[in-house]
Amino acid sequence: MHRLVHAISPQATDGFFQSRTDINGVVAICDPLGGLYLPESRTLVVSDLHLEKGSAFARRGMMLPPYDTLATLRILEAVVARHNPATVISLGDNFHDRKGSAAMPETFRHMVAAMAHGREWIWINGNHDPDGASGLPGASMDELRHTGLVFRHEPSKGDTIGEIAGHLHPAATVRRREKSVRRACFATDGKRLVMPAFGVTTGGLDLRHRAMSGLFDRQQLVAHMLGRDRIYSVRFANLLG
Repeated sequence: MHRLVHAISPQATDGFFQSRTDINGVVAICDPLGGLYLPESRTLVVSDLHLEKGSAFARRGMMLPPYDTLATLRILEAVVARHNPATVISLGDNFHDRKGSAAMPETFRHMVAAMAHGREWIWINGNHDPDGASGLPGASMDELRHTGLVFRHEPSKGDTIGEIAGHLHPAATVRRREKSVRRACFATDGKRLVMPAFGVTTGGLDLRHRAMSGLFDRQQLVAHMLGRDRIYSVRFANLLG
């Protein structure tokens, strides 16, 4: 992937390379762990944690390894520790279903409470968890307007300027050494940004999928792809179809 042209030069922090971008004039840092950091307001944004997905499947008689919540929270702990935000915004589908937050074990609740201590924590409601987070620190709401941006779960077809949303789990594919490589990504054209899914058991939707149609100016669209220890920023025209 090192041969690809980067739209934005990455910057190193603690051995990780992050990419700087702007959404409606607000500086944002794309972190390879899947969080978006807004340094001017010390705000960290994550999306689509899908906590308790394993237990949700178990309630339906489908067995998945029950480690998804712990693995996702460990990564969240790491990105919170790296940026030390004053505010954390989780952009919906925080839990995989309506029962997830109430059913989450106390051990995991303590992990969330420790991360939220001394910070403002906002849970945006998603289509999987429209009733909000139960028994956890922070506030639940459908939408938040904060520091000149609007935070919601599903991208809007209308109010797009300054929007940061989730829901679609964007992913992109590039060619590297005669092989195609697919990664989750931050997708932005400078006016809006759609977040990658943060949960460890979530899938991805290609930027060329019809669900993405009309969301971005493709001439300006950049996929900030998540690598193991860096972000790879690739213009839409250079992605594989």
